[in-house]
Amino acid sequence: MFAITGFYHRYFSHRAFKTSRWCQLAFAVLGASAVQRGPLWWAAHHRYHHAHSDEITDVHSPHHHGFWWSHVGWFTTRAAFVTNLRAIPDLAKFPELCFLDRFDILVPLFFAAFLYALGVGLETFAPGLKTNGLQLLVWGFFFSTVLVYHATYAVNSLAHQFGRQRYATNDHSRNNFFLAIITFGEGWHNNHHHYPAAARQGFYWWEIDLTYYVLLLFSWLRIIWDLKPVPPHIRATKRLDLTQAM
Repeated sequence: MFAITGFYHRYFSHRAFKTSRWCQLAFAVLGASAVQRGPLWWAAHHRYHHAHSDEITDVHSPHHHGFWWSHVGWFTTRAAFVTNLRAIPDLAKFPELCFLDRFDILVPLFFAAFLYALGVGLETFAPGLKTNGLQLLVWGFFFSTVLVYHATYAVNSLAHQFGRQRYATNDHSRNNFFLAIITFGEGWHNNHHHYPAAARQGFYWWEIDLTYYVLLLFSWLRIIWDLKPVPPHIRATKRLDLTQAM
């Protein structure tokens, strides 16, 4: 989940912080292990979503295309498999990222094979653990991947229907505490659509954002730097709750 939220979303899609080229590649590989295609594809689709949020051309808007289509349907279509390189010129200039995007199945296959081999090794050398290759493959790869799928897609299908709108964003994005917990902070979706550039989506201390906490730790370790904050004037503008109170 963190590989998607911290790297695919906040780094590749929104460039909410900076890092080295080697770390960028490591982030891309970790993100690819979640089996949500390559970093260029993910970022291109997400940037388009922000440019056309909840418009008819937004392929994962539940308000135009229904719940199931916005949740998983769009992802399975042939048209959605195209990576729009014009939307990501800052990323498309890196050949290693283009390679990962073109051969996006390689990392998941390696990860699945590694888990199976680990399970076989544990069965042989640590039988007391009572595990095996198939068990680790099913629970460590297939089951966990499906859970992350649905958590990620719930931001498209549910966070545009259920929750609270703090800001006027010209779309139906909502802040949803439950989704924020299961997606490591992505549920503060109305905040995010109000100011997508920030590394932090929980704008206030009581809005739990696990992804931001880990990114902050990475910045202390100098793995990343220049985390983009939420400017105070941004938090104060276009607030629907203050407008309604007046």
